[in-house]
Formats: sequence, C-alpha cells, structure tokens
Amino acid sequence: MDATVPPATVGSAPLTEHRRRGRDSGRVLVLNATYEPINVCSVRRAVVLVLKAKAELVERGLWELHSERSTMSRPVVIRLMSYVHIPRDAHRRKITRRAVFARDGWACQYCGSRSNLTVDHVIPRSKGGGSNWDNIVASCAPCNRRKGDRLPRQAGMHPRRAPHTPRAEIFIHVASPTIPAAWRQYLPTAA
Repeated sequence: MDATVPPATVGSAPLTEHRRRGRDSGRVLVLNATYEPINVCSVRRAVVLVLKAKAELVERGLWELHSERSTMSRPVVIRLMSYVHIPRDAHRRKITRRAVFARDGWACQYCGSRSNLTVDHVIPRSKGGGSNWDNIVASCAPCNRRKGDRLPRQAGMHPRRAPHTPRAEIFIHVASPTIPAAWRQYLPTAA
C-alpha cells in the first residue's frame, strides 16, 4: 500500500509526502480494548491488524492508502478488538536517556533548560546512589558539571520535581516524541 495525497509545492519544487507529514508520521497509537494506550506501531502493522479484524480504526488520517484492489483510510489510532493483559510491572522497563528525558518533560530538572541534556544521579553513585528511576533526572550539561560529585544539599541544587518511576504511558512518548493531536485525547496528561 502506498499513500497518495494531492500534490503540494513549495516554491517551484514539489513537497514530498514524507516531509509534509513529518518524521513520526508512520506511527499509529494502539489502544487496548478498554481504550487504554498500550503501544505505538507502524502504519503497515496497523493496517494488517485492521484487515485481519484484530483491531478497528478509531482515528483516521486525512489521506488514503491504496492497494491494487482496495482503498483504506490511513490509521492514526487503532483499538484492539480483544483485551490484552499488560503486566503491572511493564513500567519497570530499562532506564534509557530518552525515557528519563520524556518523564522529565525534556527539560533540566535544576534550571529548566531544554538544550544539551544529560542524565544526572541525584545522589552520586560514588556516594551510594543507585541507577534507578528514583535517583536519575534530566540535567543540562552545565548543571551536571556544576553539581559534580556532590549531594544536592552540598551543591545547593535540588531537582524541581522528585524523580519517580514513570507510568507505562511514558514509553509512548519515547517511541514518538512528537505526539499527534489525534492521540492526545487517549493519553494521560501527566506522565
């Protein structure tokens, strides 16, 4: 299946479909049968699930997908037809830099800067701090250097929000940092 859209131009050059839709345009939000967001998948995977009647289209894109024999609206949000049990510890996934940044709103937890982000152990590992969700925050490089190998009270630097284990929905923000407007009504506001 390929996407077809009316031609558009910028100046005299045609605007490609990929550039117009953006980098994450090939992503589809997957909802459980209860409308709980559980995953993000490719358009191709979403179409297969819909064609096999394992999912239904909840939100459609503005363009259509065409095959040799059929036409279908491009899925943006799908809902599984049967409930899938998600283990309660799904939010205890591997800690990654992107997951920490997403949990902390892509901002330094010391000064609020959104550039040059790194991760910081609130209690340094050399002082007994662990590498777990409750001890890691997003920090810009200058704040991270300024805090160094000191405890928050020694450096006079405390995170704006206490670090915590994120809800499972945060991994949807990791899979697609730019959240399409059609997804927002299905995602909790605070992760």
